[in-house]
Amino acid sequence: MGREEQGVRGQARYALIPRTLVFLFCRDQVLLLQGAPGKRIWPGRYNGVGGHLERGESLLEAARRELREEAGLETEDLHLCGLITVDAEPERGVLVAVFRAELPSRPRAHSSPEGTAEWVAIREVPSLPLVPDLYEVLPRVFSWKPDAPVFHAHSYYDEHETLRVRFSP
Repeated sequence: MGREEQGVRGQARYALIPRTLVFLFCRDQVLLLQGAPGKRIWPGRYNGVGGHLERGESLLEAARRELREEAGLETEDLHLCGLITVDAEPERGVLVAVFRAELPSRPRAHSSPEGTAEWVAIREVPSLPLVPDLYEVLPRVFSWKPDAPVFHAHSYYDEHETLRVRFSP
């Protein structure tokens, strides 16, 4: 099968840019990244660790690389727990692959130009300045177990430019 058979050349269809988002847990804490003040996307807001895929990477490989680059951490125990499509523009959006891992001990994370990696008590997370859709997404990530199905969500901007989330049944 050649490239032509993939059916993407010359198509004017909605396209998705793939990204990863990783949440590490250790007992009652979660690793979050507070975006650097000068960061282009979500400066000063808390998010998981993650970013764009590079050519030739799988979603899992990208998640591991981002974890290494942004927090200096490695784990083989990442589980895909959710997929989020984000409508960003009429022609393009983002596909976020959400991963999580449960660690037996809390490793020391380092910061990077992307932001400051911090272990945060789960009970404190709702009071933090999070990336807006995380207030709804994180409870799904917190409660997800490896034997559960992957959750599916759609994030979009409403008429007031507020980021909203809708979960598929």
